[in-house]
Amino acid sequence: MKALIFAAGLGTRLRPLTDTMPKALVPIAGHPLLEYQIRKLKAAGITDIIVNVHHFPDMIIDYLRDNDGFGCRVEVSDERDELLETGGGLLKAWSRYAANEPILALNVDILSEIDLREVMKAYNPEELGVLVVKDRETQRYLCFDEENRLVGWTNIATGEMKPAVFSGNNSVFRRLAFSGMQVLGPQVLPMLQAFAQEHGPKFSVIDFYLYVVERQLGVLRAVEFNVPMMDIGKIDHIEEAESFAKVIA
Repeated sequence: MKALIFAAGLGTRLRPLTDTMPKALVPIAGHPLLEYQIRKLKAAGITDIIVNVHHFPDMIIDYLRDNDGFGCRVEVSDERDELLETGGGLLKAWSRYAANEPILALNVDILSEIDLREVMKAYNPEELGVLVVKDRETQRYLCFDEENRLVGWTNIATGEMKPAVFSGNNSVFRRLAFSGMQVLGPQVLPMLQAFAQEHGPKFSVIDFYLYVVERQLGVLRAVEFNVPMMDIGKIDHIEEAESFAKVIA
């Protein structure tokens, strides 16, 4: 299994740090976010890694080269010409570097105590994939049925629900927060390609998942980890992240 680290984002909520560096290289307790993710993947036995880049791409490329990929084989999926968002970035990287393999994709800016080996064990090749979730408060949730199958998405602040077939569904479902981490089987890749042909190359992976649900293309199942997890999404999170990183190191 190969892994993709989503590292192409602009990191606007981490300004002014990201005015001079990519989000992936923002230091937390003395180590860039990207290093935490590579070391976490390596500890789980994944040493074939793809990193997508857009914002200050050469800084990330140089960092990986200077550190010899931390002992891993690291490929770079270059999006400097256009930021493709999570879905488009996944499609580009997966098509080029791991087309016939399952892939574990995760955000560079989320630190957690999740054991990635357990995530890989949860993946069933007979299904499309697993989405790592947590029972925590947020505004936007993925929704799952009693068998932990994805059935929709909701924004509780606005009352919006997607897809349309889910909006009128009165059955019981659980609302869980997405961690930005997933394992997807190779049968998902042609579905991503079909979605991109219909909607263009730049799209969110969540929009793709809702397309899968609406068209009943297969099962995306929740795997829940209620362990410490932190999204390093804002500049005022840095101090808390420093303490958190020291705990999980």
